This record gives sequence, structure tokens and C-alpha cells, in this order.
Amino acid sequence: MATPIRDPGAASIAPVEALPERDDASARFAEATAVATRFVDNIESVVYGKREEVKLVLTALACGGHVLLEDVPGTAKTVLARAIAGTIEGATNARIQCTPDLQPTDVTGLSIFNQKTRDFEFRPGPVFANVVLVDEINRATPKTQSALLEAMAEFQVTVDGVTRPLPSPFLLIATENPIEYEGTFPLPEAQLDRFFLRTALGYPGLEDELRILEEQRFAHPLEELRPVIALADVHLLREAVQHVYVDEVIHRWLVELVRATREQEEVVIGSSVRGSLALERAIRAWALLHGRSFAIPEDVERLFAPVLLHRVVFTPTFVARARATGWEEAIERFRTACLEVAPRPGSEEDPIFEQPRS
Repeated sequence: MATPIRDPGAASIAPVEALPERDDASARFAEATAVATRFVDNIESVVYGKREEVKLVLTALACGGHVLLEDVPGTAKTVLARAIAGTIEGATNARIQCTPDLQPTDVTGLSIFNQKTRDFEFRPGPVFANVVLVDEINRATPKTQSALLEAMAEFQVTVDGVTRPLPSPFLLIATENPIEYEGTFPLPEAQLDRFFLRTALGYPGLEDELRILEEQRFAHPLEELRPVIALADVHLLREAVQHVYVDEVIHRWLVELVRATREQEEVVIGSSVRGSLALERAIRAWALLHGRSFAIPEDVERLFAPVLLHRVVFTPTFVARARATGWEEAIERFRTACLEVAPRPGSEEDPIFEQPRS
């Protein structure tokens, strides 16, 4: 029989049975945090100096989303995809090099007639992998791009009227070259909205690039990469993300911030409700990857651009000005304008945390 805890100032008695549940939840969270740390550390052993960018990609994985990497060639995008798959024991990876003549069946697979069995049998395409790198996705035709929509949204593909589930976990990393646009097919807004976040790895620092030269003298570090987590650990991460605490104040501010993207003069179409959902899930995963069981306003500000900006359609005037002054400066101005409409809780514009609570 459990020993009750008596509170002299209360008439009721609180049973002790609730404490083990709290301890069990804390233990599960600590295990998930340890898994996240091993995950990041192992990837960073082959992708140098990009810890924050790696955490962004793992944020998408922990939330069941997909990533669009808009970066120049030679910045370890393929290495990152292979490293993620190589870190998870039993995970598979595939690469799809997009070209204008790439057919949808080259991605999803197709049914082939087997003369021995006198019947058609399905040969799965490269999309049937845990981690799929779609290189230069904007070089594929819209017909082929649309074949990826069902895979990204529903985690399944339909071929010849038969729906087949994709392996779990499933992470699609697509790349775009921000320099060359000749002979490309821009992604429609509906497909851009399917990506959980958009980011870039960028060039490594001087010391990191020197380290790359030295370590790839005889072999690639990927050859020595070993798995440090299991497939079940990825599901543990996803479950832990759902239990990260987000205060009601941050919830409201987050929605107001997303709605602010729809009210700017330089915007044709603001972020959708899917943007609100993605940002809320992202700050949970970001907190977990930083060892916290709760989200803070800084998480929202850090993830504002990666999660929301690719969901916003800007006016031609804004795009022209951004190309002239630089996208980083233009994005910062847009972010500041949104924060003026939806001030951060506790700031001078909205000092909610400074007011005494009744």
C-alpha cells in the first residue's frame, strides 16, 4: 500500500503513485536527448563545422518532415544524406539525379512482366529508402516532381492503382542550385509548402576545409562511419518531440507571427496554416536537440526563416530589391517587419512577462 503525503494546509491526500510516472517520463526524455547527441556527433565526424545546420536537418527528421537544401555544388549535401543513413543501423539510402528526361517511374518504380511466372511484378524505385537525396530537383519536369508529392505528403506511392507504403522513417532531402536556372522547372508553391524547412550548408571554414583535405588524402571518412542508433531510436526521438512543453504564450505568439507574414506589403501570398503547424513542431524538436524539455522564444526566432520563408510568395519588387542588396539583408528586414506586427513576448513592445499575474 502506498504511503500518503499529508499536506497540513489541505484536506485532501496526494498519493505517491504519480511520482514514478514523472520519473519514467524524465528517463525517456534523457534517453531521447542522449540519442540526439550521438546522432549529431556521429554526423559531425564527416560533415565538419556544420553542427547547427545538421541539427536543422535532424529537426525535420524528428518531426517527420523533409528538407530543401538550396546551395551551390560541393558543399557536402550528398555526404550529409549518406551520413544520416549510415548513422542509423539498418537504414537505407538512395540518390536520384534529376534530369529533364527523368520519368516518374524512374522514381517510384514500375511493374515488369515476369515470363517465368507469367505475371507482372513490381520493381520498387529509389524512393523506397529511409533517406532519399533528390539532387537538383528543379531539373526534373513537373510531371516527375508531382510523383514526389504523394511520397512526401502521404509516405506512400501509388503505381498501377496499387498503393505501397514507404519505409519508416522516411526523409527526403532535395537540392537546388541557386546559381543556375537555365533549363530548370521552378517548384510550384504547393510543392514548396510540402518541405518542412529550407536551409543551406554553405562552405566550410578555413580550418575545416584544411581538415577535409587531410582526411580525404587516402579515403573518405564515410567509409569509417558506423551506426550509433537504431531505427527504433528515431521513433523514440519523434515521440519525445511530442512531449516537449510549449507555453500557451509562445503558442499564441507563434500563430500571430505566421499571420504577420500575410499582412506585409511585399508579400503576394503569406505562409499557410501548414507553416504554423511546422513551426510549432520545429521548435519542439529544436528544444530537444539542445537538451531542453521546453521551448523558448529564441527557438521561434531562430527557426522563423528556415521553416516559413519558402512558403511565402514575394512581390517582384521585393525579389528585385533582394537580388540587388542581398537576400540575407532582405530576409532580416522582412523578419523585423513581422516582429513589429507580432512582438516577441516579454519585449518592450509586448512586456507580457513583466506584468504581475493575478
